Amino acid sequence: MGRWEPNARGRLAQAALELYAEQGYERTTVGEITARAGLTERTFYRHYADKREVLFFGTEMAKELLARSVADAPAEASAMDVVGAAVEALAARLQENSEQVRLRDAIVSANAELRERELIKLAGLADAMTDALRERGTPEPAARLAAETGIALFKVAFARWIDGPDQSALPGVLRASTQELWNVLAERTPA
Repeated sequence: MGRWEPNARGRLAQAALELYAEQGYERTTVGEITARAGLTERTFYRHYADKREVLFFGTEMAKELLARSVADAPAEASAMDVVGAAVEALAARLQENSEQVRLRDAIVSANAELRERELIKLAGLADAMTDALRERGTPEPAARLAAETGIALFKVAFARWIDGPDQSALPGVLRASTQELWNVLAERTPA
């Protein structure tokens, strides 16, 4: 076994995604993942708590990216502009690995337990942006509203990108979805 070979985490993730796609998440075992990756189960558990975590490992990095993007935004930027830039940075990061992101989405979408975990992940991303907005001085409920709106936009854009007939870049789909939201808000009937 190639335990000493580099990128054990990446090899395990790739093996897991391939197996989940081939035979389903539920039917894939950690033993099968490690055998495909040429690693031991002990190595697997050094990197992941369980086979589900392979699909959600990047959550903390995504939270950090969003929080850093919010913190680094110009002081004069509005809460929604800051959130828009943060989710666009996340979209650009996902676009870098679009085939793997699309495969992961297909696996998560096919399993109710994983879809539930995905919703928890998205709530955590909104929390990270809310906290970062508060640290910038954005008061409640504006911080929460901006962060939750950003995640809602991201979810809609991501679904459009996944289901889209063309291979448009996710950041562009996100910008188009944002413009559609502004159009919907502009159509409101005055109170």
